[in-house]
Amino acid sequence: MKRAVRIGGASGAASDRREGFAQLASAYPDDPVDVLIGDFMSEGNMAALAARKAQGVSAYEFVFVDAITPALADIAKYGIKVVVNAGASDTELLHGVVVDLVKKHQLALKVAWVSGDEVFPAILERTKADPQAFLNVHTGEPLSAWPFKPFYAQAYLGGLGIAAALQHGADIVICGRVSDPSLVVGAAAWWHNWDHTHLPELANALIAGHLIECSTYVTGGNFSGFKELEEGGRWLDLGYPIAEIGAQGEVVITKQKGRGGIVSVGTCTAQLLYEIQGPWYFNSDVTAILDNICFTQIGDHRVSMTGVESAPPPPTTKVGITAPGGFQAEAYYFLTGLDAPAKARLFEQQARYALRSSAPAFTLLSFQLLGTPVPNARTQDAATAVLRVVAQAPTAEALAPELFARRLVDLVMSVFPGGTFHLDLRMGAPRPVYAYFVTRLAQTDVKHRVHTHDGAVVEVPPPKATRVFGAQPSAPRFVGPGVTAGEWGETMRAPLGLVVHARSGDKGSDSNVGFFVSGAEEFEWLRRLLSVDAVKELLAGEYNGKQIDRFELPHIRAVHFLLHDHLDRGVNCTSSVDFLGKNVAEFLRAREVDVPRRFLKRTRDGAKL
Repeated sequence: MKRAVRIGGASGAASDRREGFAQLASAYPDDPVDVLIGDFMSEGNMAALAARKAQGVSAYEFVFVDAITPALADIAKYGIKVVVNAGASDTELLHGVVVDLVKKHQLALKVAWVSGDEVFPAILERTKADPQAFLNVHTGEPLSAWPFKPFYAQAYLGGLGIAAALQHGADIVICGRVSDPSLVVGAAAWWHNWDHTHLPELANALIAGHLIECSTYVTGGNFSGFKELEEGGRWLDLGYPIAEIGAQGEVVITKQKGRGGIVSVGTCTAQLLYEIQGPWYFNSDVTAILDNICFTQIGDHRVSMTGVESAPPPPTTKVGITAPGGFQAEAYYFLTGLDAPAKARLFEQQARYALRSSAPAFTLLSFQLLGTPVPNARTQDAATAVLRVVAQAPTAEALAPELFARRLVDLVMSVFPGGTFHLDLRMGAPRPVYAYFVTRLAQTDVKHRVHTHDGAVVEVPPPKATRVFGAQPSAPRFVGPGVTAGEWGETMRAPLGLVVHARSGDKGSDSNVGFFVSGAEEFEWLRRLLSVDAVKELLAGEYNGKQIDRFELPHIRAVHFLLHDHLDRGVNCTSSVDFLGKNVAEFLRAREVDVPRRFLKRTRDGAKL
């Protein structure tokens, strides 16, 4: 039996640090990895790069070239494979760039690329035949009724095309929109020679991929227990993660030796809860079922994962459709000290009056008071909040400086005491935003192909066995009594986050948020406390009246919620500053509830996840 494959997560986004490939490759003699994966895609850059493609401009993630170049010599020296989705909307073009780069460095590395994710013609053809063929997975709206004109569509591919490319001798595999964890699924399937009949193994690899797809998110980044890392400076130079995946699908998550960060039950739980939509985790190759997932600390920075179950994949795959969504411009004023809400109210009324002739052409005009001045603050910065003004319109001309930003600047002599606008007015210039429509396409309509280093084309067939799934299971409340007064002893009003960790993220306009604790007693309290109605109360003014789904993961002591349509149209055209939904969790952790005092004492006494 072949040993476990060691897969290093060298990039979690186009905005990640660019040293991951070089760090992991150069450490091979003391800390070997077999495959390096790099995730460069998100709903945000999918839309932006689609627009570049439509304009005839190079539309791959150029940061990958910067990241891989210093690593190439070690990759060749140690025989490390590389799998990335940095091709974005120009995979073949990036393939050519990498081939030239390899030749320039005189290295014998074979480069393949994967196609099939660009599906706009199939979408158009089906829509003409059936206007109801494609429904928005978030809103239920048919594509034919969408008030935007799409120009690009990209499907999320599975990992078996990657496996085929590696089986045909590739050292570097360039993909477009394969789903984030498919990078790991493909690498593990190649190493262990799995196919679609190996559902349990693929499901474990899928969740291992989800755990390391965001690179250092699983080693301490974006972790609500971040204060644990301050001791010894462990929050500096967070180490990139490594997934060890055995032939039977056994998974251990670890990280680079000798670098900062941690891998713990807590960091793995947090990353698992990030961006999931329910207990069923779908992929083009397999469906992972999460109800009984469990993490166990088996050593320093080593966590084993068990309990993942499997089912066939759905017959469809996710598709993101992009269209021009108009333009957006912003302006900022600073408010200091007393009466911030009244100052904001004064400015909004003055601004709306100043914009009265321009605003009818706007599709959105929003005034947002960001933050609250600290009372009796010791510094002026701490006593300052920001007033953000956001406008959107169908055309750039409607947001020209003389029609928006200039009119707000001109108010400066009339506004509240101390009123000062931000002198960098570049955000006041109109910039394009993109509407994004998420739907599903039959896998049989996807032409998934591998283009090998020697010019051959290998067809990657869709899975033979699939399953149609309904709505994700949801349990609005714990089955049994809720929190009973006095059951856990004396309580005090305190922020939920003093004893509860959480992680949240975005998927289109939906936001997910998962809460978790370290102890069995705390979990019993948490699951009783957090019903759907309780979360609506915690959301308070942020609750939009839309559906909220709930489920529990008892073995990792977590309660998860999916907040439907919470994020104002998603990252590409939202007016929110929390465009990725990552601060939903932190907002809710700061909300106050009745917390048992003994839980607070345990936290003060150093209980850790």
